Amino acid sequence: MTNPLANRIALVTGASRGIGFATAKALAKAGAHIVATARTQGGLEELDDEIRKDGGSATLVPLNLTDSDGIARLGAGLHERYGKLDILVGNAGVLGPSSPVGHIELKTFTDVMAVNVSANFQLIRCMEPLLRQSDAGRAVFITSGAANKATAYVSPYAASKAALETLARAWAQETTNTPLRVNLFNPGPIRTRMRATLMPGEDPATLETPEQVAEFIVPMCAPDWTETGKFYDYKTRTLMSFRSPA
Repeated sequence: MTNPLANRIALVTGASRGIGFATAKALAKAGAHIVATARTQGGLEELDDEIRKDGGSATLVPLNLTDSDGIARLGAGLHERYGKLDILVGNAGVLGPSSPVGHIELKTFTDVMAVNVSANFQLIRCMEPLLRQSDAGRAVFITSGAANKATAYVSPYAASKAALETLARAWAQETTNTPLRVNLFNPGPIRTRMRATLMPGEDPATLETPEQVAEFIVPMCAPDWTETGKFYDYKTRTLMSFRSPA
């Protein structure tokens, strides 16, 4: 059995459950050593157990991504230990309130932006030098259809994902002449805790699982993936280019 990601170092944020958990596990199964971050120690330990069952390895980093200094320390630690980073999966995100725009407190809005946008900005700042040390650095950020639909009643989440998409696309443009490839992945409605919070009356059995999604994220992290600045829509299984409005 081949391990296409053997000897590669993969950082996965929000790895204690859902898509992050499944992606970290799938990347490890493909041979990568996983650096897993999340706020929940118990979830990370469960991930470590699952990865070890499959013969993989992981480093667990309990970290709140609003701790920008902590992200910087993580970057320094990865530099000291490995001298590079091959894969970054920016998965961690929060839904925030479900409420009309005018009813949302400023702090609540900024808390969502802190996790969904500012933390990813800091990850880019701190991990780009390490990704550039890889022969084939790959970055994938998890986005949402809410970004372009401007979904009502989840405006902080929708705005944050739109900002994340623009941030990632700008970074892709800046690194297009390097080996680094930067892309976005939209999973759509998936059987996660976040989806259950947003749609409590929905039957989760009608939704696909994080494990199914992860199988499509892994190829985007591989050295032979060549596209950059693109958007993978899981629901339609389509890799899309961004187009300016008509």
